[in-house]
Amino acid sequence: MKLDRRAFLGRSLSGWAATSGLGLAALPSLASPVGDREQYQGPNVILVRFGGGARRREAIDPRARCYSPYLLHELVPRGVLLKNMLIDTAAIETGHGQGTLNLLTGKYDRYADVDGKFLGARFEAKVPTIFEYLRQRFAVPEHQTLIINGEDRTDEEFYTFSNHHLFGAEFRSNVLSLYRYKTYLLRRQIEQDAANWTESELQEKKNELAKMQSLDYRRQSQQGQSADIERFWSNWRSYYGDSGLVNPRGDRLLTELALRAISQLRPKLMMINYNDCDYVHWGNMAHYTRGIAIMDAGIRQLVETVEADQEYRENTIFVIVPDCGRDDSPFAAVPCQHHFNSRSSREIFALIFGSGVERGRIVDRPTQQIQVAATIGQLMGFETSHAEGGVLEEAIL
Repeated sequence: MKLDRRAFLGRSLSGWAATSGLGLAALPSLASPVGDREQYQGPNVILVRFGGGARRREAIDPRARCYSPYLLHELVPRGVLLKNMLIDTAAIETGHGQGTLNLLTGKYDRYADVDGKFLGARFEAKVPTIFEYLRQRFAVPEHQTLIINGEDRTDEEFYTFSNHHLFGAEFRSNVLSLYRYKTYLLRRQIEQDAANWTESELQEKKNELAKMQSLDYRRQSQQGQSADIERFWSNWRSYYGDSGLVNPRGDRLLTELALRAISQLRPKLMMINYNDCDYVHWGNMAHYTRGIAIMDAGIRQLVETVEADQEYRENTIFVIVPDCGRDDSPFAAVPCQHHFNSRSSREIFALIFGSGVERGRIVDRPTQQIQVAATIGQLMGFETSHAEGGVLEEAIL
């Protein structure tokens, strides 16, 4: 039976408080296996990264030309719109990886690529992610905490856990992406088709697999993802085949992965890292506006799928927020950059709607992107003890 929201939050947070003062023996990271922790009963949360980089003007401003009409006209009246959200610090870059980690950790930080690669975004969080907090607090398996990631942002495959000594890999999330599928597919082909290849062909395939697996340098096992995820990829392969010419691409691919995840994996917490807007770096403004429209269509599919699912319908909350905004300079050769830390690149928004969230509320006061993590924690019943942003109280009934 589904708990009343206030009763659920009260029980969950008081339970955390009751154990927090018992010393090291009671620390969740040193405690019992997942099966002995409290079962999670909801709500499910779907965090949509409205990326890569989207200004308010094209997304939620009714006075401008809006490219996300479903978001503006259908969803805003159903929830809480925080229309003056900011990335309120000049000390960090307004980028996709940085914005993603702002949302996941609730902390602004300065990140550098771990390999020192120019424009690289292989970052490692120093404080826990919301996935780690959830899995440390509740008995939620890895395959029910998911990041849905884009094929052009491979560095962001690895934001699944932090380096914090009390959290980390034990409480990691899992990832669905084209890179993960390609790795799965190559491994299966080596296992099943080795007899049909020459020795040199087989070695070439093995070298390719080793190179792909080396990208995930923090994973100890090279035997693939969890059994549940491996079954997911097996079903994907049966449906779309091996060629890569049949399945959707870009942000449409992310939507398809998310829809299938809801059906097959039943995630409790899922983050979808949309990114098609970032093709504006090629210089064509239509790439940006078309990307917003594709995200809008994907969100419609996600909402309709949730509403058609009895277990999700009354027990799911959506959080939609950009990773960053966009510059607004008429003198730039390429429109809508975001690397110059201009005011509009730090101006974003958030929309929260779903089970137990107030309908039709517009919040004008300035809020912070890093407040999203603590708010998700409050909604789901876990404490974000290392997050620096406070809870968005308007989203909590």
